[in-house]
Amino acid sequence: MRIRKAGKVCDHLWYLGVQESGLYLLEGRDYSLFISGGMGYIAPDILAQIKRFAIDEGKIKGLIILHAHFDHIGLVPFLQKRYPDLKIFASKRAWEILSMPKALETINGFSKMVAERMRPDNNLANLDLLWRADITGDQVCDGELIDLGGIEALVLETPGHSSCSISVYVPKIKALIPSDAGGIPYKDLSVPTGNSNFTLFQRSLDKMSGLDVDYFCADHYGYITGEEARGFIGATIEAASRLRDIIEQLYRRRKDLESTVQLLISEHYRRNPDYFLSPEILTGVYRQMVRHISQSLEQAKENPSS
Repeated sequence: MRIRKAGKVCDHLWYLGVQESGLYLLEGRDYSLFISGGMGYIAPDILAQIKRFAIDEGKIKGLIILHAHFDHIGLVPFLQKRYPDLKIFASKRAWEILSMPKALETINGFSKMVAERMRPDNNLANLDLLWRADITGDQVCDGELIDLGGIEALVLETPGHSSCSISVYVPKIKALIPSDAGGIPYKDLSVPTGNSNFTLFQRSLDKMSGLDVDYFCADHYGYITGEEARGFIGATIEAASRLRDIIEQLYRRRKDLESTVQLLISEHYRRNPDYFLSPEILTGVYRQMVRHISQSLEQAKENPSS
């Protein structure tokens, strides 16, 4: 079952935000941990939900960034100011990206673009949502456990969607929180998101496929429970294979990156006119995917025996 409304996922775990952008709060005996950082424009929704669900804000002591794309870290500056003692975790590569002035410029620019599209009433004017280089934290790596007291979050390195992607698995409640590394449960689909390296994205899916999952918790379009949750990574593996085949066929025919991208974008919005990302942003996503797959095809031609 797919659930897109904020609320309690199960004991210890909350889903907060709106269907296009959400994050999770994992509650332990000692403290609570935000998992992922959402988009900045959902700040008013998060505050209202924390109040409505009577969440104990005094226990919120941590936040883990699952990857450094703008639509998954937009709330971090706001949350850091609201919770001054907040400990922020991310992969080594994520912290490298978040120290780059050009990356912060892109993050802030894209965040503003989406906020204007999703919240034209401009009710965010009084909130400081800008990323600055003074946000720092701790590195986490594959296999590391974050102990909240009575419940642990296992960190898994799952690159491919981005070079810095990590996922969280909570063994006690069988919850997988992979951000976009597990695919996006848009409508009744699984949308593959092998943005930076499609091959690594597929390998990361294979890595997660062996986990025992009762809750598949996405950042976009909510979470999935039961039998569908258990099969969602498998569904993404199949969808990724189909998308790769489509991209390879189009590129072989076109032999041109940009025209291949434009065909893919046109078809995407024909099928999904209400998709949450603007065409400008999604074009960049498809360009990354096509570039990697086209390079893989060229390398295979040059080294047919490899």
